[in-house]
Amino acid sequence: MQPIKLTNLTAQPKQAKPQAQPLSPATVSRYFAIGLISLTVWFGVYGQLSPLADFIAFDLGNLSPDSRLGKATQFFLYDTPKVLMLLTLVVFAVGILRSFFTPARTRKILAGKREAVGNVLAALLGIATPFCSCSAVPLFIGFVTAGIPLGVTFSFLIAAPMVNEVALILLYGLLGWKVAALYLVTGLTIAILAGWTIGRLHMEKYVEEWVKHVLTSGGETEMPSNLQERVLYGWQAVRDIVGRVWLFVILGIAVGASIHGYVPEGFMASIMGKSAWWSVPLAVLVGIPMYANAAGIVPVLQALLEKGAALGTALAFMMSVIALSLPEMVILRKVLMPALIATFIGVVGSGILLVGYLFNLII
Repeated sequence: MQPIKLTNLTAQPKQAKPQAQPLSPATVSRYFAIGLISLTVWFGVYGQLSPLADFIAFDLGNLSPDSRLGKATQFFLYDTPKVLMLLTLVVFAVGILRSFFTPARTRKILAGKREAVGNVLAALLGIATPFCSCSAVPLFIGFVTAGIPLGVTFSFLIAAPMVNEVALILLYGLLGWKVAALYLVTGLTIAILAGWTIGRLHMEKYVEEWVKHVLTSGGETEMPSNLQERVLYGWQAVRDIVGRVWLFVILGIAVGASIHGYVPEGFMASIMGKSAWWSVPLAVLVGIPMYANAAGIVPVLQALLEKGAALGTALAFMMSVIALSLPEMVILRKVLMPALIATFIGVVGSGILLVGYLFNLII
């Protein structure tokens, strides 16, 4: 595939940032000591969340553990701090990791590889970018306007909301490593193969003309250069990302708590179970109009599985919510023509359906 060509535009040079002074060994040691103490406190608090939720719901609240309200309340009180604590820790750690890279460097890495390799690298890059589907679109535009093949950019656009570290750590914390690993493998496979398929269709002509003339930044974004700056960068990532998704987290857990406490046993199995052949496409169709990121939908997935939903159907529902959301399509319309958006939905949707049916069959 030929990359999208840009007009001959030049970027304004940026003033160089003053070189940061290296930290003294004593300062570095102090940062590591503070980090170790903070982790110890984090794990100590994390380990007490379940008994604390039980105490508040059943002792202070005087709710019965067998009542619907008691089950829903305990679920909410336990999962809310659990998810937010996991989210904060992981986003901080990945924020420090991402401080070693800039968007320009990333574009250079992807643009310099063969397309098939680029699909894999772009999908892997999506794991390290905890964006919802809508917030991944600006970086998608940056990749397109940088001349990266269209199929490679779609691999990133699919993986970024669907298979990021937020989704994986929450799946691990709530459902165990087997489900998290399963989701990682299937999500990456969809992102890589869907991007590769779209690339083979040669649909660059369906990118809006204005995108081809967007000025690509010619300068390198200044990034942290010592431990202190990287720690601050990590905390900024926490403020930006957790600050953006915390409400979705609470709403998702509230929905999950309601399902956990009030949906009758076996009800979800009747409409999202293995026996209903139409359950997988129905789950995908129901998921597309919804809008949530991984942090908000994972607790709902947990509750659905507890009430009898089949794993493949539940995964298909989750993937459609966070990879094919209606708001994402609205934003993409500013960049892509309807024919390319329809192709994107069709290819990704087919992959999600295949995953749903496959895992309902073998698990």
